[in-house]
Amino acid sequence: MMWRKPLGRSLAGGEAPPGGVEDFGGGAVLFGGGGAKKMAQPPKHCGSREHMGAGKAIAVLTSGGDAQGMNAAVRAVVRVGIYTGAKVYFVHEGYQGLVDGGDNIKEATWESVSMMLQLGGTVIGSARCQDFRTREGRLKAARNLVKRGITNLCVIGGDGSLTGADTFRAEWSSLLAELMKTGGITAEEAKKSSYLNIVGMVGSIDNDFCGTDMTIGTDSALHRIMEIVDAITTTAQSHQRTFVLEVMGRHCGYLALITSLACGADWVFIPESPPEDGWEDHLCRRLTETRLGGSRLNIIIVAEGAIDRHGKAITSDDVKDLVVKRLGYDTRVTILGHVQRGGTPSAFDRILGSRMGVEAVMALLEGTPDTPACVVSLSGNQAVRLPLMECVQVTKDVTTAMNEKRFDDAVKLRGRSFQNNWNVYKLLAHIRPPSTKSGYTLAVLNVGAPAAGMNAAVRSTVRIGLIHGHRMLAVHDGFEGLAFGKVEDISWERVGGWTGLGGSKLGTKRTLPKKYFEEISSTISTFGIHGLIIIGGFEAFMGSLELMDGRAKFEELCIPICVIPATVSNNVPGSDFSIGADTALNTITTTCDRIKQSAAGTKRRVFIIETMGGYCGYLATMAGLAAGADAAYIFEEHFSIHDLQINVEHLTEKMKTTVKRGLVLRNEHCNENYTTDFIYNLYTEEGKGIFDCRKNVLGHMQQGGAPTPFDRNFGTKMGAKSVAWITGKIKECSRHGRIFANTADSACLLGMRKRSLVFQPLTDLKEQTDFEHRIPKEQWWLKLRPILKILAKYNIELDTSEKALMEHVRQKRISQESSM
Repeated sequence: MMWRKPLGRSLAGGEAPPGGVEDFGGGAVLFGGGGAKKMAQPPKHCGSREHMGAGKAIAVLTSGGDAQGMNAAVRAVVRVGIYTGAKVYFVHEGYQGLVDGGDNIKEATWESVSMMLQLGGTVIGSARCQDFRTREGRLKAARNLVKRGITNLCVIGGDGSLTGADTFRAEWSSLLAELMKTGGITAEEAKKSSYLNIVGMVGSIDNDFCGTDMTIGTDSALHRIMEIVDAITTTAQSHQRTFVLEVMGRHCGYLALITSLACGADWVFIPESPPEDGWEDHLCRRLTETRLGGSRLNIIIVAEGAIDRHGKAITSDDVKDLVVKRLGYDTRVTILGHVQRGGTPSAFDRILGSRMGVEAVMALLEGTPDTPACVVSLSGNQAVRLPLMECVQVTKDVTTAMNEKRFDDAVKLRGRSFQNNWNVYKLLAHIRPPSTKSGYTLAVLNVGAPAAGMNAAVRSTVRIGLIHGHRMLAVHDGFEGLAFGKVEDISWERVGGWTGLGGSKLGTKRTLPKKYFEEISSTISTFGIHGLIIIGGFEAFMGSLELMDGRAKFEELCIPICVIPATVSNNVPGSDFSIGADTALNTITTTCDRIKQSAAGTKRRVFIIETMGGYCGYLATMAGLAAGADAAYIFEEHFSIHDLQINVEHLTEKMKTTVKRGLVLRNEHCNENYTTDFIYNLYTEEGKGIFDCRKNVLGHMQQGGAPTPFDRNFGTKMGAKSVAWITGKIKECSRHGRIFANTADSACLLGMRKRSLVFQPLTDLKEQTDFEHRIPKEQWWLKLRPILKILAKYNIELDTSEKALMEHVRQKRISQESSM
């Protein structure tokens, strides 16, 4: 993103000018603690908002198929554009509106994007436009832009929409020349609009655009699909049925692939990698094995563009007929269709759309005639800019590879993330435990508070361990269970259906192991445990460090240890994300949506919401970004009574606008004195006669519920990767039939760092940890906090000293492949 490093309190607040308020229906990244003082002397590289966009005009349009999260992107473009001093225009009905002009192109205002954030689809409309494909149509579009002084175009759509934008830009000079010749525009107008800047954001539920990890709308589509899969699972189990589900993805199997991982499907058909000849026998054999193993249902996922090795379509009806004819199973087909495009956007898509919208405006304002049209994208949790036509070309290369039946190349061209998902699926769905055993025994346990996605990680760990030939043990009730021998063998069938279950099937406790070293050593010896995979939060990290300390006295503790972070607080050092945090974030966001609905009817009401997280402000910050809040108070960013005062003034001014509601989030341990009750009482007293207050403490509901698709998939991949690592480490530490692991790198934490899953020695992470407050010393998401204050119209300076640079898709892919 633009803001790589937080600038301290000066960026945490700012002074709210009259009317400069955030609506609580829109949102971007949430800033913490209210408003601090305006920066007296901006740093050298700060951009002055009066100059960045002064005299410039930006138009934003959505084109092609709609996708949840588009509205968040539109909102961010409008508000950041206005913040920089630029004029921003809506283009209604996509390219058709650009061609037709008139009322289809309207200037946007701050309040015109209020209450957009939680809406699905696109509020400004989208349409397929044949007129824009012709030069005559593009001439009309160019004239409409020139007459309004618009030289910056932000296009949110798929590869066809973005390709059209690039063609438009390439022709711009000739279009102006022709318009001058025919008298459509004056020479002066042509001079002022001499070049056109184009920046794209990819909005597509299929996630079929190469160069970006996730396109806007994909995560929300997965949410819709998983809601239906979970509902179907219950009826399928009741009647011992087989369900064939067809999901969207005419040219891309991403939705089908992630769905299959997230629900533990028996089989998936995707266009990039058709099944081998004779797949019919293989499929029937798989379904039979599953039923014989005690399962009461089968789930088969079919991408709408699925084909066999010869290019012949494989339809959901074909699969159903095969299962009925060969096996006689009661089989049903469900075609999800456009329900996948509908509904409220997920928290991830709201945040993604907001971040990309901010980045798009910066890219436009920094553009020159020599800057190629670019796409703003997400790689890991990093914002990047990529040349538009490079992305389009690689996307077309995938289709070419599939047409030429180069299916291995097609999967590689999709990128590393797609490859990793496909490899994990093949391991879990197409390989069964070998008859020969490795002789090694692995134990898996949950430690700390329960987190949605833990069970998916356990399932993956157990099944991949069995595939490696290991004996797998389940430890109940964390370190306490390990001490008291609550250990049992766990089978392939036992973990079936665990991916969609919330909480912890193994049971989990916060107890640390130090006082139980002797008992734990005895259990390890009794069961012949060669490696531990510990799935949990900060206690899992702390407990594993204690086990390492115990190695000096207890030889049994000298075994490889792998920690997988799983906590709603997202406070484990060494990982940008923890299993369970996404589910908690969506729970908070959904609750905030319902509260907003209540406030919309009441008017002049401010809600104060307390979130979990311990001393970590991740949930409060990111939920504020997803829900569109006015402030979020967190421990990491100090705030004072002066900041609270400024926030009250901010809300007072807000009540004078058409947006007469407010939302404030507070992390549970952000300040020992400024409690939720204190803030509620302060706001109530200061808001008398202007607004009234309500408070909600969300509590343990944030730990409950079914895991999101992200947490299911993340847990599944983390479990698979941990087993591969610990298997190699056991072999490395094996001497004469015994395991002796006493080096720092024999106890690691598997974490997501920027763009990769990496193993880091636990001892290396000690220096990065604030043990008193149980948080990492540096947290990436703090860099996002300034965006909310900008979108809320606070008077702060914008740090542009660090920004997303242009990357090249092919170079990026080569470097990623070399690091695998």
